[in-house]
Amino acid sequence: MTGGHIAAMCFIDSVSRYIPGVLGNETSTEDESFENGLLEHEQYTRPQEFMGLTVPDILLSGHHANIIKYQQERSLALTKQKRPDLMQNEKKS
Repeated sequence: MTGGHIAAMCFIDSVSRYIPGVLGNETSTEDESFENGLLEHEQYTRPQEFMGLTVPDILLSGHHANIIKYQQERSLALTKQKRPDLMQNEKKS
């Protein structure tokens, strides 16, 4: 960050994403980490199996309601495991 360019890019990205039309999908910012007070669920990509790790079958099912439910459950579980202090904040509000 010697010239401040990287810091400026981070700032521009974090602010401009809330301008209508910048992201293309207006709902993209709704499910980001900490938006709902919880950590975000795991993210997966191709291939389906990598070094013995596999993508959960539910995510490959194509059933969007079940996928959303699974992601919410994982988000809650990860928050309880890694940041239980956030759960304390949730109980207070």
